[in-house]
Amino acid sequence: MTASTAIVFVIDDDASVRKSLRRLLDAARYKVELFTSASEFLARSVHDGASCVVVDVRMPELNGIDFQKALIEGRRKEQLVFITAHGDIPMCAKAMKAGAVDFLPKPFKPKQLLESVERALTRSAEQRRRASAKAHARDLIEWLTPREYEVMQLVATGMLNKQVGGELGMAEKTVKTHRAHVMQKLGITSVAELMVVLQKAEVPPVVRPGTKV
Repeated sequence: MTASTAIVFVIDDDASVRKSLRRLLDAARYKVELFTSASEFLARSVHDGASCVVVDVRMPELNGIDFQKALIEGRRKEQLVFITAHGDIPMCAKAMKAGAVDFLPKPFKPKQLLESVERALTRSAEQRRRASAKAHARDLIEWLTPREYEVMQLVATGMLNKQVGGELGMAEKTVKTHRAHVMQKLGITSVAELMVVLQKAEVPPVVRPGTKV
């Protein structure tokens, strides 16, 4: 991950750990920010690029697991890499199930951490890409009139213009007009491209009329 907007955040109450991690991450050419506590990190404004948080599990006040819970409850998307000298299997399983990228017991090899950080930043960048594509697709769909939206949904099921007209009680010519407007507003030329837009927008598929479920 070489994007200039990517940041690795390190949260650890041990100054010597923060120093050694900064040295390692600086050498790997990552942009790094250090924090002494999870609360200090949460007080920072949310980073608008790819990010990874390397966080110690056992810390005073807000520990690593509770920190992860706080991020989830706040709908935050930072990718976490846990480090700990006091972890156990149930704790590791809980963290990973909640979406952590890795759970590294101390002492760990520098290569292990760097590989985990890279996976976290790659996942973060992909997550942001999908979110951006979703927002863009939904913005396009917002331009449709209610009638155009209805036509779009039925066209997406594979129905012909005549069938759509019969279902919505309109002339085939009118369906063609609405369909053309849908294609123009969404910037597409085929039903296959329409399906891609709906998939990106996460619009649930419509069951074709007359289809048994």
